[in-house]
Amino acid sequence: MGQPTLPPVVVVVVLLLLVVVLPATTCGADAGGGGEAEEFQIPRDGRVLELDDGNFDAAVRAAGLLFVDFYAPWCGHCKRLAPQLDEAAPVLAGLSTPIVVAKVNADKYKKLGSKYGVDGFPTLMLFDHGTPTEYTGSRKADLLVENLKKLVAPDVSVLESDSVIKSFVEDAGMGFPLFLGFGVDESLIVEYGAKYKNRAWFSVAKDFSEDMMVFYDFDKVPALVSVNPKYREQSIFYGPFDDGAFLEDFIRNSLLPLVVPMNRETVKMLNDDGRKVVLMILQDDESDENSPRLIKVLRSAASANRDLVFGYVGVNQWEEFTETFDVKSSELPTMIVWDKKEEYEIVEGSERLEEGDYGSQISRFLEGYRAGRTIKKKVGGRSPTLLGVNAVYILVFLVAVLVLLMYFSGQGEEDQRPRQRAHED
Repeated sequence: MGQPTLPPVVVVVVLLLLVVVLPATTCGADAGGGGEAEEFQIPRDGRVLELDDGNFDAAVRAAGLLFVDFYAPWCGHCKRLAPQLDEAAPVLAGLSTPIVVAKVNADKYKKLGSKYGVDGFPTLMLFDHGTPTEYTGSRKADLLVENLKKLVAPDVSVLESDSVIKSFVEDAGMGFPLFLGFGVDESLIVEYGAKYKNRAWFSVAKDFSEDMMVFYDFDKVPALVSVNPKYREQSIFYGPFDDGAFLEDFIRNSLLPLVVPMNRETVKMLNDDGRKVVLMILQDDESDENSPRLIKVLRSAASANRDLVFGYVGVNQWEEFTETFDVKSSELPTMIVWDKKEEYEIVEGSERLEEGDYGSQISRFLEGYRAGRTIKKKVGGRSPTLLGVNAVYILVFLVAVLVLLMYFSGQGEEDQRPRQRAHED
C-alpha cells in the first residue's frame, strides 16, 4: 500500500504555519540565550557596573558613553584605582551628557580584553557610541571627572548669550585653559579645537553684551580671549585670524601658564611644546620667602620672550628631577636652559642669581644665552621625561642578557599574567 498523501490545501496551510510560527519561536529562543542579547538596562544610581563577556556588547550599545576599567584582581594599581572610580562614577552619571563607569575582569575574560588590545592592567577605555579610545590621563577622581568631561565635549562650543557664556566657563572648571572667541567665525578655530581637544576648551560667542567685553577686557571684535583659571592668567588675540601660524602660536603658547611650576603633570605637557625651557632652580618652591620675588621677575622676562618656556622648580620640592642637572645646593638659585631631552646649557658667569637686582641678572642670562655664550651639558642620572636613545639601547641590552641567563639556567619560564600598568598622577 502506498504512503497516504496530504491534500494540497493542507500542505499549503502547514507551510504558512511554518513561515509564521518558526521565526517567532526562534526569536524567543534567542532572547533566552543563544542569539541577540536582551537590551541592557543602565542603572540610575551611578554605581560602577561589573561587566563580562555575556553583557559587555549590550552595555556598549545601551550607554552612549561608557568608561571601562579592564582590571585584574591581583593588580595593585587596580586595587588603588577602584575607590577613585567609585567616587567618580556618580558624578559622571549626573552630567548633562552622562558617562557610565564599568569594569571588566580582563584576567578572567581574556578574549574580551584581547579584543580591545588590553596588554596590561589597569587599561582604561572610553567607548563613545561604540568607538573605543584608550584613556591615559589622571586616575584621581576629581581630575578623572574633569578629563572625561573635556573628552566628550564638542571640539568648539557655540554660546548664544551672556548666561550661556557664564555657564560654559563655570562647567569647564579649573583644570584646562579656555578659549572664548567673541565675534570669531567658528570655522577659523575648529581645526585647533580638534587638535588641542585634550588640552583646552574652545568656544565661540555668537551673541554677547558690552558687559562681557568689560569683564574680559577686550575693546574690539573679533577677539579670541585665552583664560587659564588655574593660574589666573588671561591674554587676548586680535588677529590676524586668516594667518594660521599666528593664531596657532597664540593658542599653543596659551596652553601653558606664563611661568610653569615644574611637576610631573606639567613636564608631560611640555613634551608637545617645541620651545626650550628657561628653568630657574630654587631651594624650595614658591612657599620660600624669597621665591615669590624671583618668580615675579621671571614672569616679566617670560612675557617679553615668548619663544621660550619659563619654569621653576624647588630642589626640596622635586629632588629626583633637579638632581639630573648636577646643580649644587650652594649655587641656588640658579638658571639653565633645558632642551627637554638629554641636554641643558648654562651661561658662563650668569648661572647663579645673587641677592639683589634679579631683573638685571635674568636679562644678562638671556643675553648670554642668545649670544651663544653657553656650555652644553648632558642631563645626568635618569631623566624624568625621556631616557634617551643611548640609555634605551643599554636597557634593551641588559634585558636581553637577563632573558638569556634565565633561559639557559632553566628558570626562564614565562609569566603568563599581563604586567601591571604603573602610573603616577
